[in-house]
Amino acid sequence: MSFEPLEIFQHLFAAYGPQHWWPGETPFEIIVGAVLTQNTAWNNVSRAIANLKGEGLLSLEALYAAPPERVLRLIAPSGFYNVKYRRLQALLGYFHSRQGAWQYLHTAPVEEARAELLSIHGIGPETADSILLYAFGRLTFVVDAYTRRLFARLGEDWVEKAPYEAVRRYFMEGLPPDVALYNEFHALIVTHSKAHCRKRPHCAGCPLGQHCAAQRTAALCV
Repeated sequence: MSFEPLEIFQHLFAAYGPQHWWPGETPFEIIVGAVLTQNTAWNNVSRAIANLKGEGLLSLEALYAAPPERVLRLIAPSGFYNVKYRRLQALLGYFHSRQGAWQYLHTAPVEEARAELLSIHGIGPETADSILLYAFGRLTFVVDAYTRRLFARLGEDWVEKAPYEAVRRYFMEGLPPDVALYNEFHALIVTHSKAHCRKRPHCAGCPLGQHCAAQRTAALCV
């Protein structure tokens, strides 16, 4: 049995309340975090962000100009730091060299702004959508592994393996066009997935339990 995305949002919001996501003090900090969070837990990213902040490197010019060995040392807690450094530098180089880039991402049609970000080395759809939604307040939905797992278990089996763009379209066509809702919904999915909808689901007390295939297959639950 499947459910409309908005219905799931309402259940999650009633259970967890507002999440105040993304955890960053400035749009630039959010952008850096969006790159560093690739393939790692947020706790590791927060350590890397704290390192950068502690050395005064959470500004475009300071971080872009900093010696590579210094930045690598600071972002090491985020894992895969050599790869992430190259991706981060590519993104910082874009902002540094493209006059008006910041304003462009704020005001250009969202699909054009998204295509521009996707043209930068190491910026995939999830990272681009995170930057646009959370740092620039643009109307785009973030799809991550938590989203796929949760909705597959709720009956939308196709979501687990479908192309990113198809899943993104499913949410954007099924939800009101509301930036605040998109922001909150993704944050709630992450919170719920960490609490209950893990790889091995923790079903006790799950606010979506009555709708979930995992609960109907008791062997899956812990």
